[in-house]
Amino acid sequence: MRVGIIGATGYGGAELLRLLNQHPHVEDIVLYSSSKEGMNIQESYPHVSEIYNQTLKKIHIDSVKSEVDTVFLATPPGVSAEWSAAIADAGCQVIDLSGDLRLEDPATYEKWYKRKSAPVSLIKNAVYGLPEWNRELIKKAKIISNPGCYPTATLLGLAPLVQKGLIDEDSIIVDAKSGTSGAGRSPSAITHYSEMNENFKIYQINTHKHVPEIEQILHRWNKDISTITFQPHLVPMVRGIMATIYVKAIKQTNEKELRELYQTAYQNECFVRIRPEGQFPATKEVYGSNYCDIGITYDERTGRITVVSVIDNVVKGASGQAIQNFNIMNGFEEGTGLNIVPMYP
Repeated sequence: MRVGIIGATGYGGAELLRLLNQHPHVEDIVLYSSSKEGMNIQESYPHVSEIYNQTLKKIHIDSVKSEVDTVFLATPPGVSAEWSAAIADAGCQVIDLSGDLRLEDPATYEKWYKRKSAPVSLIKNAVYGLPEWNRELIKKAKIISNPGCYPTATLLGLAPLVQKGLIDEDSIIVDAKSGTSGAGRSPSAITHYSEMNENFKIYQINTHKHVPEIEQILHRWNKDISTITFQPHLVPMVRGIMATIYVKAIKQTNEKELRELYQTAYQNECFVRIRPEGQFPATKEVYGSNYCDIGITYDERTGRITVVSVIDNVVKGASGQAIQNFNIMNGFEEGTGLNIVPMYP
């Protein structure tokens, strides 16, 4: 297949190039950029020298169909809302890594994203691409809305408990930490080396745009869930997300029962790994991979369940999951191009 990457010079685009370059069913990768048209990709990312040599193309929607079969939109918010429908109408599959198509209610999008929403008709045609819990719809989709990084870690960590109705719906607290690559490649004060090195920051208190995305899917699974407490932090590392999730059990349970629940829920999933009793994952243990590792425990004293979910935010939280969706859409084995051992240390 021929694939196109719009937004090839961002971290998401670079990771797509790295992973798709070894995909056995991808014969050509076309790189597009609206800001760096005409520049060779090696000027932006010298590490691909001798592996990939291509000039970034200007985006002409009319010619996309003749150039590629699938388009990955690794773009800032607003771009997909403008281009996705036209690309899909041209006959291409669309996999959007931005948040433009994730929220069903335009008013909610405009409140949290502070910009105009995509057309309702486009949003309704987009399938939420969390493979472990939406695989059948992904198989038939033409437009995929790839989940956000924090929602991926959080939803995979909560799904078995929420879908079985085992927790107090008003008790969900998510304490999440991310590496700085989640903020993108453009420099900013919050991710400046002098500001971030040897530092630990809370940010976007009660205002992070991934909150309504998480709540929307949780509500879809359990109508009694409407709001959660979610708070992100930045840590001085490049990659990785750890979501530590606290919930109140509605009845007495134990760690063995909970682990069996998770092992059953994810027993056929190639990218979700449940840790043995007494073990909890670290971000380095999924570094550079498409895995989500989950540890779980129960505090009999407080009746509270703690779930620890870790991913690489650039892979399972973005580009790797996008390729996982690409595989499902096209009938390829789900792990194709993604069966990578995490890098350690």
